[in-house]
Amino acid sequence: MAYDPQIARVQSAAAQLTALTGAEPRIVREPGAVRIEADVTARLTRRWTRLVAVLELGTTYGLTDTETGQIAWLRFELGKGTRP
Repeated sequence: MAYDPQIARVQSAAAQLTALTGAEPRIVREPGAVRIEADVTARLTRRWTRLVAVLELGTTYGLTDTETGQIAWLRFELGKGTRP
């Protein structure tokens, strides 16, 4: 199988989030994209600068408020080349 740099970036970001949070992030496949999500915990807020560095690997990223807390997410668009 050929090396795919986009998939490698997704895998790297997921591995970095696992290291930061101590838990596997959720990986959601979307049409033409992959989104990676992690719950924002007290442990993660102590590593905020590192979290932002990981989020910036995505095409887009952000925080979503939920009834139970916050979710940090990053999204990779696939098949469209690298991020501008």
